[in-house]
Amino acid sequence: MVTTSAADRRQQAKEEYDAFLERCPSRQVLEMITNKWVCLVVSALAPGPSRHSDLARTIAGVSQKMLTQTLRRLERDGLVTRRVTAQVPVRVDYGLTPLGHDFAAVVGQVKRWAEGHINEIHDARRSYDARG
Repeated sequence: MVTTSAADRRQQAKEEYDAFLERCPSRQVLEMITNKWVCLVVSALAPGPSRHSDLARTIAGVSQKMLTQTLRRLERDGLVTRRVTAQVPVRVDYGLTPLGHDFAAVVGQVKRWAEGHINEIHDARRSYDARG
């Protein structure tokens, strides 16, 4: 009987990740990527750290509650850091971790693609609806 170390088992599991499989944990990441607020918050933080109020002004339409939930989720996932500076009033800055910057590069490409192709998508929708 061959025994394997915990590190070997983790490496084997990593190699077996396949998002097409229902129980694959990488689906959690895909779910996060498809969240518009996650993409917008990460994109807004890509240039550098920002305060909650600045993010709220930058990202039109996001509620305070949704912004807070999104920042907490990103912090939990290791993409965002939260730095509290003791002053009056307390200052809280959010920034991207190295993993967050890596993710921001991908999200930035998707954001730019969406901005660059929205007219084509609108045209396709009009054409499709006209055939309806």
